[in-house]
Amino acid sequence: QVQLVESGGGLVQPGGSLRLSCAASGGIFSSYDMGWYRQVPGNQRELVATITNFGRHNYADSVKGRFTISRDNAKKMVSLQMISLKPEDTAVYYCSAGIGGPGNYWGQGTQVTVSS
Repeated sequence: QVQLVESGGGLVQPGGSLRLSCAASGGIFSSYDMGWYRQVPGNQRELVATITNFGRHNYADSVKGRFTISRDNAKKMVSLQMISLKPEDTAVYYCSAGIGGPGNYWGQGTQVTVSS
Protein backbone atom coordinates (compact mmCIF):
# COMPACT_ATOMS: atom_id res chain seq x y z
CA GLN A 1 0.00 0.00 0.00
CA VAL A 2 1.31 3.43 -0.98
CA GLN A 3 0.31 6.66 0.69
CA LEU A 4 0.77 9.91 -1.21
CA VAL A 5 0.67 13.42 0.22
CA GLU A 6 0.75 16.47 -2.03
CA SER A 7 1.92 19.95 -1.03
CA GLY A 8 2.83 23.25 -2.62
CA GLY A 9 -0.46 24.42 -4.05
CA GLY A 10 -1.75 27.95 -3.62
CA LEU A 11 -2.76 31.17 -5.29
CA VAL A 12 -0.48 32.63 -7.95
CA GLN A 13 -0.83 35.38 -10.53
CA PRO A 14 -0.86 34.59 -14.24
CA GLY A 15 2.70 34.16 -15.46
CA GLY A 16 3.85 33.02 -12.05
CA SER A 17 5.39 29.77 -10.87
CA LEU A 18 4.65 27.05 -8.37
CA ARG A 19 6.31 23.81 -7.39
CA LEU A 20 4.17 20.91 -6.28
CA SER A 21 5.62 18.06 -4.28
CA CYS A 22 4.33 14.59 -3.52
CA ALA A 23 5.77 12.55 -0.68
CA ALA A 24 5.28 8.79 -0.82
CA SER A 25 5.38 6.20 1.93
CA GLY A 26 4.91 2.47 1.81
CA GLY A 27 5.77 0.29 -1.15
CA ILE A 28 8.95 0.36 -3.17
CA PHE A 29 8.89 3.89 -4.59
CA SER A 30 11.51 3.27 -7.25
CA SER A 31 9.36 0.59 -8.84
CA TYR A 32 6.35 2.84 -9.39
CA ASP A 33 5.44 5.00 -12.32
CA MET A 34 4.34 8.38 -11.00
CA GLY A 35 2.07 11.06 -12.37
CA TRP A 36 0.34 14.35 -11.79
CA TYR A 37 -3.27 14.82 -12.78
CA ARG A 38 -5.68 17.70 -12.35
CA GLN A 39 -9.40 18.15 -12.09
CA VAL A 40 -11.75 21.08 -12.34
CA PRO A 41 -15.21 20.66 -10.73
CA GLY A 42 -17.61 19.22 -13.28
CA ASN A 43 -14.82 17.95 -15.51
CA GLN A 44 -12.99 14.66 -15.75
CA ARG A 45 -9.61 14.26 -14.14
CA GLU A 46 -6.93 14.81 -16.77
CA LEU A 47 -3.32 13.79 -17.11
CA VAL A 48 -0.76 16.54 -16.65
CA ALA A 49 2.56 14.69 -16.61
CA THR A 50 3.95 11.25 -15.91
CA ILE A 51 7.38 9.85 -15.19
CA THR A 52 8.17 6.16 -15.38
CA ASN A 53 10.27 4.27 -12.88
CA PHE A 54 13.06 4.59 -15.45
CA GLY A 55 12.64 8.36 -15.66
CA ARG A 56 10.85 8.69 -19.00
CA HIS A 57 8.63 11.80 -19.15
CA ASN A 58 5.28 12.38 -20.78
CA TYR A 59 3.31 15.64 -20.78
CA ALA A 60 -0.10 16.85 -21.80
CA ASP A 61 0.15 19.13 -24.82
CA SER A 62 -1.33 21.99 -22.80
CA VAL A 63 1.61 22.04 -20.37
CA LYS A 64 4.57 21.11 -22.58
CA GLY A 65 7.38 23.60 -22.22
CA ARG A 66 5.90 25.03 -19.02
CA PHE A 67 5.74 22.12 -16.59
CA THR A 68 8.53 19.75 -15.58
CA ILE A 69 8.05 16.52 -13.67
CA SER A 70 10.90 15.00 -11.69
CA ARG A 71 11.43 12.32 -9.11
CA ASP A 72 13.87 11.63 -6.30
CA ASN A 73 13.83 7.94 -5.47
CA ALA A 74 16.05 8.37 -2.42
CA LYS A 75 13.62 10.87 -0.90
CA LYS A 76 10.55 9.05 -2.26
CA MET A 77 9.26 12.23 -3.81
CA VAL A 78 7.93 13.42 -7.14
CA SER A 79 7.68 17.08 -8.03
CA LEU A 80 5.98 19.22 -10.63
CA GLN A 81 7.63 22.53 -11.45
CA MET A 82 5.13 24.85 -13.10
CA ILE A 83 6.07 28.12 -14.80
CA SER A 84 4.20 30.61 -16.96
CA LEU A 85 0.99 29.63 -15.24
CA LYS A 86 -2.31 30.46 -16.89
CA PRO A 87 -5.80 30.84 -15.43
CA GLU A 88 -6.77 27.64 -17.21
CA ASP A 89 -4.21 25.76 -15.08
CA THR A 90 -6.49 26.34 -12.09
CA ALA A 91 -7.52 22.95 -10.71
CA VAL A 92 -7.00 20.46 -7.93
CA TYR A 93 -3.76 18.65 -8.66
CA TYR A 94 -3.40 15.00 -7.69
CA CYS A 95 -0.35 12.81 -7.38
CA SER A 96 -0.68 9.19 -8.46
CA ALA A 97 1.44 6.05 -8.40
CA GLY A 98 1.13 2.68 -10.06
CA ILE A 99 2.79 -0.26 -11.72
CA GLY A 100 2.66 -0.15 -15.51
CA GLY A 101 1.47 3.45 -15.31
CA PRO A 102 0.07 5.70 -12.56
CA GLY A 103 -3.45 5.22 -11.29
CA ASN A 104 -3.31 2.60 -8.55
CA TYR A 105 -2.82 5.04 -5.69
CA TRP A 106 -3.88 8.65 -5.31
CA GLY A 107 -3.17 11.53 -2.97
CA GLN A 108 -5.78 13.83 -1.54
CA GLY A 109 -5.02 16.67 -3.94
CA THR A 110 -3.76 20.23 -3.64
CA GLN A 111 -5.50 23.31 -5.00
CA VAL A 112 -3.77 25.51 -7.55
CA THR A 113 -5.46 28.80 -8.37
CA VAL A 114 -4.08 31.11 -11.05
CA SER A 115 -5.74 34.49 -10.82
CA SER A 116 -4.93 38.17 -10.67
